[in-house]
Amino acid sequence: MAKQIGRNEPCWCGSGRKYKVCHAGFDERINSYREKECIVPPHKIIKTPEQIEKIKESCKINIAILDYLEEHIHEGMNTAEIDRIVHDMTVERGGIPAPLNYEGFPYSVCTSLNDQVCHGFPSEDVVLKSGDIINVDCSTILDGYFSDSSRMFCIGEVSPEKEKLVRVTRECVEKGLAEVKPWGFLGDMGQAVHDHAAANGYTVVREIGGHGVGLEFHEEPWVGYNSRRGEEMLMVPGMIFTIEPMVNMGKQAIYTDPVNEWEVYTKDHLPSAQWEIMVLVTEDGHEVLCW
Repeated sequence: MAKQIGRNEPCWCGSGRKYKVCHAGFDERINSYREKECIVPPHKIIKTPEQIEKIKESCKINIAILDYLEEHIHEGMNTAEIDRIVHDMTVERGGIPAPLNYEGFPYSVCTSLNDQVCHGFPSEDVVLKSGDIINVDCSTILDGYFSDSSRMFCIGEVSPEKEKLVRVTRECVEKGLAEVKPWGFLGDMGQAVHDHAAANGYTVVREIGGHGVGLEFHEEPWVGYNSRRGEEMLMVPGMIFTIEPMVNMGKQAIYTDPVNEWEVYTKDHLPSAQWEIMVLVTEDGHEVLCW
């Protein structure tokens, strides 16, 4: 709990308005959930309107890059070229690629093919071929504000099995998004994702999930997709987080490359797919900020 604020003092959100006419009612409602022993968000992850507008500017760069790749990614391209495109387009627009040097990650983007679950290293030796599916995970810092999203791309003639995995994974995100509304729970979203994947014979990775984002690359809350309705953190207006399930064609088990300690693969080497969006919880529902 933050220290008690007087009702006539300036609100903690920085709006300059008196607390009693700004966030007093909001905090009272959160406290009612806290008293029921629900997990509630701390003030530090509730974004102000001014912060949200700046985060949206960062998102514009991320969207533009993935839109460009959607038009230009092709068979015969190596993934190092994708990394160069992402880096150059980000810098040209005044941004910084968020993954670059993040906890030692040496590239500007993650390129994860086929049985790679996430954090794939771009390489001149990895050449896209017909039948591949690839996730390109792009993240941007602009003036200190973060955006994060990823898309799947099907290269050439993709098998019906892979095409279905990519399509159903996107549907999982859409099913989860439909559950994002104020005063609901992250578990409402997580169960919707899980149930749709399971109904199609797939599994959802447990160890890696989504996250809060905006003022930092990774913030509270951690967002899982094997959760249940009515559980996990309370969703309230001003929260921003990613929905990014990693859906496996086979079993849930994964492993991390023991040499580079970054690249994650399915243990059974069957394909995995992921789509990632950034969503803002609003007063009456949600707004997708980045895709």
